[in-house]
Amino acid sequence: MSYFVYILASRKHGTLYIGVTNDLARRVFEHRQGIGSKFTKKYRVHTLVYIEEFRDIEFAIQREKTMKEWPRVWKIRQIERDNPEWNDLHEELNR
Repeated sequence: MSYFVYILASRKHGTLYIGVTNDLARRVFEHRQGIGSKFTKKYRVHTLVYIEEFRDIEFAIQREKTMKEWPRVWKIRQIERDNPEWNDLHEELNR
């Protein structure tokens, strides 16, 4: 089974949300429907801009916690390393 650490953004350089899940497509759909996270609903944080895959849930959870403690500039640098245009990666999940 795979586990995913992901970052959602409200827009390029906007509000960020970091989460972990074992079903990324479902979880992003939930965020977009306003289910399960008051924060993402309130701030309209729905664009999937970063994905990191793990085989071990413990590693995924630890990575999520570590990334949440990072300064904002580190999070932006991580996103822009793989996704410099901040494209919505959700479209790629459905291919």
